[in-house]
Amino acid sequence: MKFSRADADVFVPDGGDVAKALARTTHLCVIAHQDDIEINAYPAVAECYGRTDRFFTGVTVTNGAGSPRAGKYASITDAQMMDVRREEQRAAARLGKYNLQLQLAHPSADVKKSGHAGVAADLKAIFAGCRPSVVYLHQPCDKHDTHVAVLLRSLEALRSLPRADRPKRVVGVEAWRGLDWLMDNEKVPLDCAAHPELALKIMQVFDSQIAGGKRYDLAAIGRRQANATFHTSHATDKFTEIAWAMDLTPLVTNEKLSVEEFTLGTIDRLRADVIARLARLGG
Repeated sequence: MKFSRADADVFVPDGGDVAKALARTTHLCVIAHQDDIEINAYPAVAECYGRTDRFFTGVTVTNGAGSPRAGKYASITDAQMMDVRREEQRAAARLGKYNLQLQLAHPSADVKKSGHAGVAADLKAIFAGCRPSVVYLHQPCDKHDTHVAVLLRSLEALRSLPRADRPKRVVGVEAWRGLDWLMDNEKVPLDCAAHPELALKIMQVFDSQIAGGKRYDLAAIGRRQANATFHTSHATDKFTEIAWAMDLTPLVTNEKLSVEEFTLGTIDRLRADVIARLARLGG
C-alpha cells in the first residue's frame, strides 16, 4: 500500500501481503499515538490474540514527535523520538500478534486540519480496504486535542464511503477522560481481563513513556479495575477489569447527525439524571 507520507511505516508481523492482511481485518483500531492502542483499546487486541478467525489491525495516525520525555530520553531530538516510538509500536505488534500495524507518521498539526488531503486520503484508503466487524476510535469527550482530531478525521473518512461499505459497529474508547460518567445504558463495556500477562507486557514495551515519567502501565490497569468495581453499587463484581466505550455507530450511519449534537446529548442526559436524583431525594 502507498500512503501520502514517505516515512509511513507498514508492518505485517508474520509477513505476507499488506493488502491481503488489511482485507482480512475483523477488528480495526484507528488512534492517535503509539501506545494508545495498548493503553486504551487493549480489548480489541485481546479479542484477536491467538485466534485464527479474528484479525486485529492497528493504525497510529501521528508520528510521536511531540511525546513528553525525561530521564534517559530527556535529551533526544524529535526525529530520534519518532524512531524510538516507531520501533516500540512494531514491538507491541509482534508481542500482541497483530495482523497488521500501520503508522501513518502525520504531524499532529496536519491531523488537526479538517480537509488535510494526505490525512483524508490515507484514512479513506484504510477504511475502504477492509470490512471489519468493529472499529475502535477515540471518543468525542476526550480532552486531548490530537485524540479528538483523529476521531473527527476518521469520522469524515468513514462518512465518505458508500453506506454499504461503512462498518456496522463503531465504538469510542476512553483515554484522556474516562467514560464512567455515561448513563449506564449508554456505556459499552469492554472486558479487559483476558491474557493479563500480555496486557501488562504490551504496555511496558513503550519504555520511552514509562521510563520517561508516565506510568501508563499502572494507570491503565488501575482504571480498568476501578471501572469493574464501581460499575454497580448493589451487586458483586461480574468483571475484574473493564474499559468503557461510547457507541459511535449513529455518527457513521447518519451523516446528518453532528458530532456536537451527539456528544452534548450524552452530557444533557447526565445533567438531567443528576437533577432528577437531587429533586427526588430532597436536594
